[in-house]
Formats: sequence, C-alpha cells, structure tokens
Amino acid sequence: MGRISFTGARVFDGAGFRDGALILEAGRVAGFGAPEGEVVELAGGVIAPGFLDLQVNGSGGVAIDGETDLAVLETVCAVQGRLGATGCLPTLITDRPEATARVVQAGIAATKAQVPGFLGLHLEGPHLDVRRKGAHDAGLIRPMEGRDLDLILEAASELPALMVTVAPESVSDAQIAAMTAAGVVVSLGHTECGAGVARAAMAAGARCATHLFNAMSQMGNREPGMVGAVLGSGGFAGLIADGVHVDVLTLRVALAAKREGVFLVSDCMALAGTEGTEFRLGGRRILRRQGRLTLEDGTLAGADLTLPQAVKVLVEDVGIAAERALAMASAIPAAVIGRGDLGHLRPGARADMVHLGPDWALRGVWRGGVAV
Repeated sequence: MGRISFTGARVFDGAGFRDGALILEAGRVAGFGAPEGEVVELAGGVIAPGFLDLQVNGSGGVAIDGETDLAVLETVCAVQGRLGATGCLPTLITDRPEATARVVQAGIAATKAQVPGFLGLHLEGPHLDVRRKGAHDAGLIRPMEGRDLDLILEAASELPALMVTVAPESVSDAQIAAMTAAGVVVSLGHTECGAGVARAAMAAGARCATHLFNAMSQMGNREPGMVGAVLGSGGFAGLIADGVHVDVLTLRVALAAKREGVFLVSDCMALAGTEGTEFRLGGRRILRRQGRLTLEDGTLAGADLTLPQAVKVLVEDVGIAAERALAMASAIPAAVIGRGDLGHLRPGARADMVHLGPDWALRGVWRGGVAV
C-alpha cells in the first residue's frame, strides 16, 4: 500500500494541531508535511485520533446484558465505529452474577477474536449505593463478596482492559487495592459517600470517577462530597457532556477547577446508531425523547449522545479550546486504560482517526487507515 495524504483539514495529533498534510502508509501515520502519494482532499474541519468511549451500554439495537455474546459485542463495536468511537468499553450495568459472568466470557471471546474496536469491558455495578442508584435496579445492588472479587481478578487477566465502577460503601479498601494491583481501573460512582471516604478509596487505588456529578454526593460548603473529592484529586473523571446530565455552566466551572484528567463518555444505550424511540432494560421501558433517555418516571437512563456531539457541546457551548475537547475524547481516555498506542496520531501510530466538519459534525471515520 502506497502513501496517502489527507489535506484540507487541520490535524490534531492528540496533543495539539500540526502543520501540513497527514501522511499515512500501511495503515499507520507516516508523518506530516507536503502531500505524498494519493491525496484525499477534505472540506475543512479537523482530523483527530479516533475517539475512545469507555462507557457504552449498547448500540445498534442491542444492549449489554445477561444475553450478551460475541455477536452482540461485534455489533456494538461496529456501530460505535460508525459513530466516531474507533474503540470502546462495552458496559454492563448492575445485573445478576450470572449476567456478569456471561459478559466477561463474551469479552474474553472478543479479545481472542480481535474484534475491531473492542478495548475491554466496563462493569458498572452491582457494588453501588442504592441511595444513588439512578436507573440501576435497586434489587440487584449489593456489597462485593469474595466470589465477585475472584471473577473480576480473573477477568482482568484475560481482557485488554477492565474498568469497574463501585461505591466505597459497597467495597472495602482491601478489595480496591486487590483490583488495582491486578490492573483493574477502579472507578468510583453511584455513591452517597463524603469526601473523606472517597479520598480513602482513592488512596487504596481508585483512580477514576464515573460520570462526574451524576449519581454521586454533590459538593457543599462544609462537606465537599464525592464531587469535591474528584475535583480536588489528580485522578481521572468521565463526563457526559450533553448539556442534559450536567448543565453547561456546571461543565464550565468543573473544567476550570480540574484542568487535567477529565474525559468524555457517551453513556449511550441500545438505541445508539438507530432511529428507535424506546427499548426495554431489565423489563423496564426506556424512552427516547428530545435528546434524553429516561425511565417512564423521568429518571435519566444513559444518554442519547455520541462523542462528536459531546465535543461540539464543549467547544461551542462550554467554550473550551478545541484541543482540550478533542483530547478529552481521544488521548485522555487512552491514558485511563493504559493504551499509549491509541489516542494520538504521532508517526508510527495506527491510523485510527475521525474527520469532523467545520460544524463539528462527524464526516468520516477510519480504522487502520481504512474508511469505516
């Protein structure tokens, strides 16, 4: 395969904008400069590293649940590729132990099959706080037991990456330490804990927070809560930037307070990539209305969002620099899961990339230099 040069759009390499054309060869970044070989002329906008979504509950009409198998993960990753996420962590929310075990086995199968875009799994629950359950089934939330920890440690040894969302109320510091030692990304969320408890969990090894502001104790003047602990920490935090889950003004304040480590997640559900208006989650109806996904009682249930849409919100509504917004969808989530080979377009890197138009709408996606 000869060289291919992309021109006509600014190139963001994961850290900043580069001058010249983006030049690819054999599915990898060859460099930047004067166009060489075949030339692809783009109509303005930005080329960026392929986006990475670490919280994907489903896509293409299928959900990550107790029926998940290899085919479901293949569907989710393929649809996410078309939506701009060249890599993702399919995410299981609170469910029964047998459902967790089945999803883990499907993830191991996807790893062995080298499913394009499959980066590992995210287990969001069931070890949460029922007081901050959100759309999770309260009847299935429970403390972590020895068998749960054993399954997580085994999964971590078989998967390329594993993120586990827990509430400090439902796990011990020793369990957090054991997961961290095994390479698990322990993320705190769905918790009513105060800042002191949260900071103790961080000291034990938790280094991430799940959908900042949502389903967690808020920041107060005398009790900083989970939000205050996250904003005052050096760890990572996922953020649903749709202007619905977190108000635009709150987004602006949070990003001013925490300059590093915040990354974008879609928290999308089975309807992502479809025109559907509802589906069932654990026997409950999830409704899609006016850019929201909710239970019938109005409780938010995931988000009707893609990462390109979130970047647009950050740049146009929140007002942060394009470089920071793009890094929040690429280089930073890559760092969260320890994938230094992803999230950038440096020479030698795999040519996973997206093209966003001048209006920040998704115009094209490539995996390994091949158009999706």
